[in-house]
Amino acid sequence: MGQIHEISTPEDLLDELLASHERDVWILKHSRTCGISSAARREFESFASGHRGARFCMVEVQPARAASLALAERLGVRHESPQVILVRRGAAVWHASHWSITRQALGRAGS
Repeated sequence: MGQIHEISTPEDLLDELLASHERDVWILKHSRTCGISSAARREFESFASGHRGARFCMVEVQPARAASLALAERLGVRHESPQVILVRRGAAVWHASHWSITRQALGRAGS
């Protein structure tokens, strides 16, 4: 599987947004205490394993609350968890939450 980078600070988030000017950045907002989030993480990881051209990141919302809130503010996407956001050239171009996070939905969004 391709590496999934962890975003734990607002500064990490800025690095990923800068990277999105060169390639797509997929960000999963994940809650350790939510069963739906665990299912979304499995779908995200399965999707990431087949896509080498993009960058994949995860925000654990409990310990990285500041980064999670900065992500919502910076991209203008209301905070949800679990949530996947596709970032291109510094802007959110697609997002989904909860049971809408499937490998198939991610594939359609990224094509």
